Amino acid sequence: MTKTMRIAIFNQKGGVGKTTTALNLGAALCRAGNPALLLDLDPQGHLSSIHGQAPVDAARSLFAFYQDSRSLSELEIEWEHIGHLIPAHQQLIKVDSIFGKGPAILNKLRLGLDAALATRPARPCIIDCCPYIGVLAINAIFACDRLIIPVSTDYLSLQAADHITRTLQVLEPVIKRRPERRYLLTRFDRRRRMSEDVRKKLRERYGDEVLDTVISENVTVAESPAVNQDVFRRNPSSAGAHDYQSLLAELVARGDMQLTSP
Repeated sequence: MTKTMRIAIFNQKGGVGKTTTALNLGAALCRAGNPALLLDLDPQGHLSSIHGQAPVDAARSLFAFYQDSRSLSELEIEWEHIGHLIPAHQQLIKVDSIFGKGPAILNKLRLGLDAALATRPARPCIIDCCPYIGVLAINAIFACDRLIIPVSTDYLSLQAADHITRTLQVLEPVIKRRPERRYLLTRFDRRRRMSEDVRKKLRERYGDEVLDTVISENVTVAESPAVNQDVFRRNPSSAGAHDYQSLLAELVARGDMQLTSP
């Protein structure tokens, strides 16, 4: 039986394309006949806002999974051209203070996804993480099969990637495994020497964990969230659409994601 692949997209630095990657990877999967379940685990709710019609009631958001023990399945809403979304709510910011950091809360999302995906084991799942290490991010790391770490091509983002890597190493004794990770270069501009410099340094440090695919600096990628669209709906012939299609193809080729026949 084909097992679902759960991808968590995480970076502690903002502005690197975390939410954009969650959105467009989900769209690429749907176009391939494999609609995904997207979870917005960020209290800022950027992914949910792109949906455009996500409920604003905390009781119908991912917060209710933590606060009221509602199942993930009953919190799903349909997202045309993507699959389904479990929306965020600003109340998620309270999860750390309410529930602490015991084993039960750290494993809660993993167990919730096990239950939600039990009848659809091949369904892909993408988790848009919050940009800080706390209960929510650790939940995602516990629950995922792979971490995608977007790194924009500037030197501060390169430093942030090193910080994330050290953080993950500290967490390994808690998680009791080494989370598999893939570094994705975003906002890549081939006209700028710095882009190539960052790619070279990233490869020197992380080897084949750095994806070959890069997400180019592109108008469609930048503007599509503002009009509640993914890059494929905004401009399917754009460089951004091509890049995210290539990203899915590379993840499948590496075994990081699995596609089923439409």
